Amino acid sequence: MDREVGLELSNEENLIQPLLIASKSPTIEKALEQLIDIAKTAEGRLDLASQNIVSKLLQLCSSIAYPAGCYILLPALKLLRNLCAGEIRNQNAFLEQNGAEVVSTIIRSAGFASDYNGEIVRMGLQLLANFVLAGGEHQRAVWCQFFPHGFLNIARVRSRESCDPLCMVIYTCCEGDDGLLADLCNEQGLAVVIEIIQTASIVDSIEKWFKLLISRICIEESCTASVFFKLGPDCGVESGHFVAEQAYILSILSEILNESIEGIIVNPDFAPCILGILRSSSGVVDFSTRGETGLPTGNAVIDVLGYSLTILRDICACDHLTGASDDAVGMLVSSGLIELLLAFLSNLEPPATIQKAMDRGEITSSSPTARCPYKGFRRDIVAVIGNCAYRRKLVQDEIRKRNGIILLLQQCVSDEDNPFLREWGIWAARNLLEGNTENQKVVTDLELQRSVDVPELARLGLRVDVDPTTHRAKLVNIPHSE
Repeated sequence: MDREVGLELSNEENLIQPLLIASKSPTIEKALEQLIDIAKTAEGRLDLASQNIVSKLLQLCSSIAYPAGCYILLPALKLLRNLCAGEIRNQNAFLEQNGAEVVSTIIRSAGFASDYNGEIVRMGLQLLANFVLAGGEHQRAVWCQFFPHGFLNIARVRSRESCDPLCMVIYTCCEGDDGLLADLCNEQGLAVVIEIIQTASIVDSIEKWFKLLISRICIEESCTASVFFKLGPDCGVESGHFVAEQAYILSILSEILNESIEGIIVNPDFAPCILGILRSSSGVVDFSTRGETGLPTGNAVIDVLGYSLTILRDICACDHLTGASDDAVGMLVSSGLIELLLAFLSNLEPPATIQKAMDRGEITSSSPTARCPYKGFRRDIVAVIGNCAYRRKLVQDEIRKRNGIILLLQQCVSDEDNPFLREWGIWAARNLLEGNTENQKVVTDLELQRSVDVPELARLGLRVDVDPTTHRAKLVNIPHSE
C-alpha cells in the first residue's frame, strides 16, 4: 500500500471500520473483495443496505486522491455498482449522498489516458446505469452532473467497453422524461450522439443499448436528418460527398427496423428523410460499373444508396411498427417514390435471363446501360415496390399508369447478382394483381396476345392463370409435374 494512501486511510478509520466488520476481513482490500461477492445477491444487498454501506463507501471514495488510491477506487465502484443493482434503499442512499457527483469527480480525475483509467470509467458507468433505473429523481441527478460535457468526454473515448453502458445511462435517463429527451435532441445533445456513433463505427459496437438509443433519436424522434448531416463533411450532402459514418448509421437503422426491436414507433418525418437521402445518393452513384459485392461494399456513396433502399423496404412493410403505415406509404408515393424506383429499374440492364431472350430477338428493348452498383440492388428496388403494393390500390394503380407491370413481371427471374430476386419479383407481381381488376386485365391481355414476356416467365416456372368465369388473372408457380 502506498504510504501516503495508508496515512489517508488511517485518518478515515470511521469509514473503513464498518466495511471491515461487515465483511469480517482484516484489510480494506479483502473487505471490498468480500463485500463485492456478498452484494451479488438480493439478500446480501439488502443486508448491506441496513448497515448503511453505500454512504460509507461514497465518503471513502471522496476522501481518496487519484491516482494513488486507484486500487481502492476501482473495487469500491464495483461494490457500489452491485449494491445499486435493484435495491432501492441503496439507490436512495446513493442519491442522498450525491453519488453522481462523486462518480463524476472520480471519472474526471482518472481521465482516459490508460486502460486502467478506462476500467474505472466503465465501472462508473455501470454503477450509474444501475442507479438511474430507480426513477426520475435519480435520472435527473445523473443528468445534472454529466450533461452535456461529462457525457461528451466519455463519448469521445473510442472504447467498446464504455460505449454501451454510456448509451444505457443516457437512454434510461431520457425514457419517460420529455425534458431530458428534448435536451438530447438539441444541439448539445446531438453532439453527444454524434460522438457515440463515431465511437461505435470505429469499435464496431452494435450492442442493445446503442441500438435502443439510436432508434429513439433517429426513428421515434425526428432527428435523422440532423444526425445524418452532422456525420457528413462540412460541404453537406448536396455536394455529393458521403462518408463511412453516414453509411454506418443507415446500416444500423436498417438493422433496427429489420429486427423491429422493442416495438418501436416510426416518426412521420423518418420516411421522407430517407427518401431524400436516396434521391441525393442516386444522383452521385456511378451506375456504369457493376458491383462485385453486396452491402456493405466499403464505398460510402453506394452503401448510403443501398441502406436507404432497405430502410424504405421495411418502412413500407412494418404495419406493426407504426399506426400510420398507409399514410407513410401514401406520402412516399405522392413524393415520387414509385416513379423513382421504376426509373431505376427501367434504366438498369435486364436480368441475365431476360438479356438472353433479348439476344435471341424474342424481346425488344431500348438497351439500357445502367448496372447494379452492388449485388442485390435490383432485388431491393423490387422489394420496396412489392411491399408498397401490398393491398394498396393507390400504389397498384400508380404502377399501372406508369407502364410498370411488364417491367415488374420481368423481375420474376433468378439472377446471380441479385439473390432472391425471383421471390421478391413474384411477391411484387402478386401484390400488383391482388384485388385490382385493371391490373389483372393488363396481364390477361398480355396472355391473350401471347406477349413474349409472359411465355418467358412460364419457361422459368411461372404462368398467368385466368379464371374462366371472372376473367381475372394471377401469377402462379407451375408444379414440377407439369
